Amino acid sequence: MSISARARREAIVTLATTVGLASVDELSERFGVTASTIRRDLASLQEQRKLTRTFGGAMAVAAHPEASLRQRLGEHFDAKRDIARRAAATVAPGASLFLDNGSTVAAFARALPVDTDLTVTTTSVGVITDMADRDDVRLVTLGGEYRALSNGFVGGLTEAALEYLTFDAAYLGADAVSPERGICEADLGQIRLKELIARRAEAVYVLADSSKLEQSEFHAWTRLGGGWTLVTDDGAAPELVERFTAAGITVATA
Repeated sequence: MSISARARREAIVTLATTVGLASVDELSERFGVTASTIRRDLASLQEQRKLTRTFGGAMAVAAHPEASLRQRLGEHFDAKRDIARRAAATVAPGASLFLDNGSTVAAFARALPVDTDLTVTTTSVGVITDMADRDDVRLVTLGGEYRALSNGFVGGLTEAALEYLTFDAAYLGADAVSPERGICEADLGQIRLKELIARRAEAVYVLADSSKLEQSEFHAWTRLGGGWTLVTDDGAAPELVERFTAAGITVATA
């Protein structure tokens, strides 16, 4: 038996909050209504600020506000320092690197070895500032739309510039990391950019302290595929490390 539009819309919000990203086709099949009906539901719910529409579906409005980069810089300082040093040990002389936005990646940038003739490409204003005076680094910056919360660039211009580049290794930040879902961000634009970067890199490292493992405060996720490496601290639970390993992900613990 069909349910009322009000009940259906309440159920859509519940699904988006508990499960994550929901597509129009999935919702249409689930509730036994047309895709155009679901689109009207999503438009109404977005107008009420109960969810955010995406291409082909919807995601829940974040239950937790996104912290700015400035706020995150002081969190888990020791773990981020140790992760940065562990990740820096993976850098080969002469390598071409991509450095993402994020507080742990910013710590990694400061830990990079000197006199190694690196090429560093980045979207992070903080990394640009740290690398600008280094004579041993060839610095490449990707412009685009400035996002103040992450102090970096995102958007179509940033994505277009990636078409001209490849990297020996990419070092990515994340708001959350899961062995099944991959990496999470508060913003769909950021998660799409990370996915594109990962496709352009020979090796991918995700730098995330153990407090970010298995979190799901936000609902924009991407799977990076097999072969990437999670660099985290020794606070990661052994059973969780085993799940990452079982999923084909290498875990390096600082």
